[in-house]
Parts: sequence; C-alpha cells; structure tokens
Amino acid sequence: MATLAPHQPAEAIPSHWTEGNPDEDSLAHIPGEKGWPLVGNTFKMLADPHGMARRMVEKYGRVYKNRAFGGWNVALIGADANELVLFDREKLFSSEQGWGPILDKLFPRGLMLMDFDHHRADRRALSIAFKPGPMRHYSGALNRGIAKRVEEWGAGPMRFYPAIKELTLDLAADSFIGIPWGPEADTINRAFVDMVQASVAPVRKPLPFTQMKRGVDGRAYLVDYFTQETHRRRAEGGGQDMFSQFATAEYDDGSLMPVDEVVDHMNFLMMAAHDTITSSATSLLWLLAKHPEWQEKLREEVEAVTGGADANGRPRDLAYEDLGKLELTEMAFKEALRFIPPVPSMPRRALRDFEYGGYRIPAGTPVGINIHWTHHSEDYWDEPEKFDPMRFTPEKVKARHKYAWVPFGGGAHMCLGLHFAYMQVKILMAQLLPRYRVELAGGDPDWQAWPIPKPKDGLKIELRAL
Repeated sequence: MATLAPHQPAEAIPSHWTEGNPDEDSLAHIPGEKGWPLVGNTFKMLADPHGMARRMVEKYGRVYKNRAFGGWNVALIGADANELVLFDREKLFSSEQGWGPILDKLFPRGLMLMDFDHHRADRRALSIAFKPGPMRHYSGALNRGIAKRVEEWGAGPMRFYPAIKELTLDLAADSFIGIPWGPEADTINRAFVDMVQASVAPVRKPLPFTQMKRGVDGRAYLVDYFTQETHRRRAEGGGQDMFSQFATAEYDDGSLMPVDEVVDHMNFLMMAAHDTITSSATSLLWLLAKHPEWQEKLREEVEAVTGGADANGRPRDLAYEDLGKLELTEMAFKEALRFIPPVPSMPRRALRDFEYGGYRIPAGTPVGINIHWTHHSEDYWDEPEKFDPMRFTPEKVKARHKYAWVPFGGGAHMCLGLHFAYMQVKILMAQLLPRYRVELAGGDPDWQAWPIPKPKDGLKIELRAL
C-alpha cells in the first residue's frame, strides 16, 4: 500500500507543471541500472522489453529504476502496483504527463492525456457515443463491412495482420465518421497511419522527409477536416456515427464541447481504436489457429447463436441483442488479451512524493506499470504460457486479484471504447469462423513487442472454405 507524503492536493497542480524529473542522486536508494552512457538501456528495451523486465524483477524486485529514452523511470510491478497506479485513489499520478512526451505532438488532449476534473467531464460527455442506440447502429455497420471484406478474402493463403488493419481502418471510416469506403476514406486513413507511425518515430522533430513530418502533416489535414465537419454536423443535426455523437456532445450544464476538443478527441479515439483492435484481433486469430479445438468450440457457439447459414448459404449477422450470448468467444478474446495485451505497459508521472514497496519515490518521477509481466506471472496465473480461455469463468475471475488482468487499463482511465472492441471482435468471429477454417501457414510468428504488438511476418495463415 502506498503512503503519500504531505503535499498540496493533486487537483491544485496545473496541467503545464514542468518541474524537472528526478536526477540520479534522488533515486539512488532505489535499485536498478543506469545502462550505457547517453542511451542507457534504450536498445536493450527495444530489443526485448519483456525479457528485460523479467530479468530486472528477478534481480532487483518489483520496484526498480531504469534509464532509457532520455531519462530515469521507476517501474512498479505486479497487480498491487497496477491497482495503485490505475485506480489512483489519492489522485497521485498524472496520465497527461506520463503519455505526453510520447503522444502530445500528434494526439494532444485525447482522453488518455487528461487528468481529474477535465478528464471526468469530457469522458462523461463523450460516453453518449457508446450508449445502446449508437452501439446498435455500429453493430449493423460492422456486420455489413466485415461480411463483405471477409467474403472477398476468399479461401487460400494470406497475411492476416495487414488485411485486418486495412479492414479496421475502413470500418472506422464507416462506423466512426459515417462516410462510405472510397477515396475520401482512403485519404483520411492515410493521414491516420502517418500519425500513428510518427508517434513512435525515432526522430521527434518534423524535419523534411521524416516520418514525424508526415505525421504532423497528417494531423493538420485531419484537424482541418474534422473542424469543418463538426460545424456542419452541428448545423444539420447529428447522425448515429461516433463522430456525429461527439460533435453534438454536451457537458452536464448543457453547453457543447468546444470544437477544437471534439477534433482532438476524434483524432485520439481513431488512433487508439484502430491499432489496439488490429493487434488484439490478430493475437486472437493466431491463438485460435494454434488451438483448433478452441476454434471449433467458438464456431459451434457462433452458429448456435446466429442460427447458422441463411437461405443463400451465407453466415447470418450477429444481432446486437445477441452479443452477450457469445460467452466462450468473449472468454477466448479475454485470454488473447491476457496473452498479448495490446498496450503492454502504461506510463504515469508522480505529482507528489509517495512510498511503495518500501521505497520513497519523489514527486516528478516518471513511473510505469508492466501489464505484460502481470499477465504472465505465476503469482496470478497457473501455467501462464498456456492458452486457456476457461481462466475467465465467473468463478475464476472472482477469485483472482482484480488488477491481475488490465488490458483496458482501470480506474478513471478505463478504456471508454472497450465494449466497442468486444463487439467488433465478436462480429469478426461470427463472420469469419462459419466461412473458413483458419490454419497457420508460416509457423509460429515472432512478435514485435513494442509499442503495440504485431507479428513480424504479418501472421501468415491459410483460410480453408467450410
């Protein structure tokens, strides 16, 4: 349990708080490694972040310091640490100042980059986009779009990751923005891809011909597009797509959200939804291809819920009202999220001194939790390297530490779109599994672990028509 040092309340610290990060001397009492001159442990972390985390925990324990990416960071490891940081009872940690150095040039003022009252007010206003009415609309768009594309894939070999990435972007254009697939959607998708790639580019200034320059240009295009569209949709009345819901979102006092904030939220949500769903859908399909017995169980469940093929021999759509009936599918997806969490770690910055695990950690310290480590720890999971969806029966979930499984974060910053993610993946399984048997074609892929996991070979699979 953390003990807070007496200090001003976190709410009183302005968002532009710029006190420097702690130096080496102020963290001297915390075990860890400085690494090589200038670069610290950056290259070790990039090469094998999960292996390095395991080694550091074994050597130093569940609180350790590490110098990488230009500064010191203190890692807080395990389910208790996840609860401390994510639930954040005392408003001790800033998400804005944790994620800001990574995302602020491209995705400023997204929900993940907000703290406390401002975050709470915007989250409440935006939650209208995930009410049953809009969600039912999205489910129809997802069924149509996924069925069309999955049928176009046809039987034979393919690389799943780039295919599902393209599909996810097109679905976002339809469900999120309400525009048809075509040239306009392609231009918007290109801008998003440039922004996402720039967010992890090694050159952090928008110099000519760099990825960061392409990302900044992509942001400029989307800011202009979403600004014009927000004004238009407010004038004409909102539709059922997510952007129209955001454009007409109101605070508790009835005032509309400022246009520039609507634009920033839309940019951020598209980025967050597109890459994380792409990663998690890929990990689920990989695991189902490796475990055909589970693939068959999910296929049987889908056909039992939807009623099997229609008069034309095509799989029936998964109705919005039937989403909750795919219990095994949801458990398998949760296990895939445990196995390969799409966000393997989460940064924060301490707003005040605090104590944890017997160490005093000073204000201003960048801290991070390691979701992947917790998801693979034998402290919480029997045979953690085994794929076993039955870990997520209600009884087993209830018996486990609440923060041992946190792919969507937790506390006030719990992913706002998590139910949309469940819906999209369930509809994907409902359209894919009755059409094809999925087999691995290129052996087990190596996975790029950071920043968002993906198979290095694109996940080579074979679709066999049923």
